[in-house]
Amino acid sequence: MASVFSASAQTYGPKDEGRRFNDGTKVVCKNVEVQRNSKDPNRIAGTATGAVVGGLLGNQVGGGSGKKIATVAGAVAGGAAGRQIQGNSQSKNGDRIVERQCYRR
Repeated sequence: MASVFSASAQTYGPKDEGRRFNDGTKVVCKNVEVQRNSKDPNRIAGTATGAVVGGLLGNQVGGGSGKKIATVAGAVAGGAAGRQIQGNSQSKNGDRIVERQCYRR
């Protein structure tokens, strides 16, 4: 028995621009600037490096259980900082291109 509902989303390209549908919607396209050459889009390297450095610095603080808490806090803070720094670097150094994106409206 075939399903009545389709789970896949329809995609549209520039060739569909202006296409009208029975519900009154149509395909509209616009030029959008996008970044393309990011080798690490999830910023894993920056997060991992920041966590290691932050953990090492946090380990230098306090003693006993306070040292463990400082190490964990340093790793978390360092990971967040590393992710942010890598993201800033990628947005400055990435190749930006203009691509035509189409959607139904």
